Amino acid sequence: MMLDLDSPKWSELTHAYGCASDIPGLLKQFERLPTAENGQEPWFSLWSALAHQGEVYPASFAAVPHIVNFLSYAPATADAVYFQFPAWVEISRQKHSVPIPQELATAYFAALKKLPALVAAAADRQWDAGLLGCALSAVAASQGFGAVAEAVLEMTPDIAGDFMAWFYDR
Repeated sequence: MMLDLDSPKWSELTHAYGCASDIPGLLKQFERLPTAENGQEPWFSLWSALAHQGEVYPASFAAVPHIVNFLSYAPATADAVYFQFPAWVEISRQKHSVPIPQELATAYFAALKKLPALVAAAADRQWDAGLLGCALSAVAASQGFGAVAEAVLEMTPDIAGDFMAWFYDR
């Protein structure tokens, strides 16, 4: 079960700037599915604290189930970053071998396992290259393929063409 937003345990968790007692207040704002365009809040503060320069923290693992839960409200309209954030946390966890606190692991991995179904629920909407990368990355991360998830995030249509040329020429 995910950590309740009113739990005092948030103050025992850490993020990039120290105590994570501010994270529940940020997460409560996600009930309205805020946009991430132009670095808007609460996304800017959440990324800054929980995925700072590719580093993740105990509070990152507690936040992912909440973000996935909010994504489940409206996967067909949510910004691509709702798929990107949990993928990036998992990419960073694997890349830096960050341990997940035992009491957060079950909810964290259960949330990741929901991502493919949420990607499928978003399939009827119009996708741009950003959503494509984030959705595919979320699926790869949910299955434990962190390096593939990271590569997909970097794979713009232009880079895909260059990659395919390199691949066939090697």
